[in-house]
Amino acid sequence: MGDQKQEGCNMTGHVYKLVELVGSSDKGSDEAVRNAIEKAAQTLHHLDWFEVIETRGQLVNGQIAHWQVTLKVGFRVE
Repeated sequence: MGDQKQEGCNMTGHVYKLVELVGSSDKGSDEAVRNAIEKAAQTLHHLDWFEVIETRGQLVNGQIAHWQVTLKVGFRVE
């Protein structure tokens, strides 16, 4: 990350910690990501970014029944 700047976010000089989360949903991968981030935001502060590591799902009778998404979430250490 170093001196990289993102729109609306100056990342220079900050220290970040990564946590790995697994979100789940029966509606889709986007909702699985949102569920993981919303839950993490209840106890972690300064969440700044996420990276999807893996997407997988459960099939029932040949149909998608459930989604799981593994993601890394970065938050700024104060």
